[in-house]
Amino acid sequence: MSLDLAGRTIIVSGAAGGVGRSVVGKLAAMGACVCATDLTPSVLELGAGKVVSIVGDVTKSDHVNAIYEFAESKLGPVDGLVSNAGFIISKSVHETSEEEWDSVMNANAKSFFLMAKRALPSMMERRTGTIVATGSISSVVGLPSQAAYCASKGALLQLVRQMAVDYASAGIRINAVGPGSINTPFLTKYLQGLEDPAAGEANIKSAHPLGRWAEPEEIADAIVYLSSSASSFVTGQILMVDGGYTAR
Repeated sequence: MSLDLAGRTIIVSGAAGGVGRSVVGKLAAMGACVCATDLTPSVLELGAGKVVSIVGDVTKSDHVNAIYEFAESKLGPVDGLVSNAGFIISKSVHETSEEEWDSVMNANAKSFFLMAKRALPSMMERRTGTIVATGSISSVVGLPSQAAYCASKGALLQLVRQMAVDYASAGIRINAVGPGSINTPFLTKYLQGLEDPAAGEANIKSAHPLGRWAEPEEIADAIVYLSSSASSFVTGQILMVDGGYTAR
């Protein structure tokens, strides 16, 4: 099984967060040239060696075009995309405003649509490419107070499946990972939004049969696998990296 990514150019969105940073580092270590992008300026810290970085809002098509133009000018044609941008609001439907709904759907689903749409023409022309989206356990199960988040991650998974069927004949593989809870600032922000964060932490860990949450590197390993030739016959799938959460 080969995880060698030498000679490949891969864009990673949401690169400033815990999982994103780990993905960027692991892809570069496997030989890939990486364009790291995020709305947060700290993403610029990642620009060194095989990595270039750019600030951008992947919910806006003009920003997406600028990101790809930057990556192509610095690294050449894009061979892979890791769509990792995401945002959560912890509310039920009756508590969620229209603006909050739109912000979550844009960050989690629209961003994937825009980034993939921009990647596909070049991949189709060269008849090769990989696209990996960061889904969630919320892509496949309902979770309390995650109305917009579950909807957005469910939409993302269905788009992965649909695109996998559309573009398989062009040699493009499209998959998702489905993490459970991950030890990142993303999770910290979610816990802080709860009435009792300590109880929330205990409940989250106990909900995973392995009795803990994931480290960012564990999710990144799955993303690297799906971006590599080691997963050459895998497309249209969500690889659950959830400590057994969805096995119950």
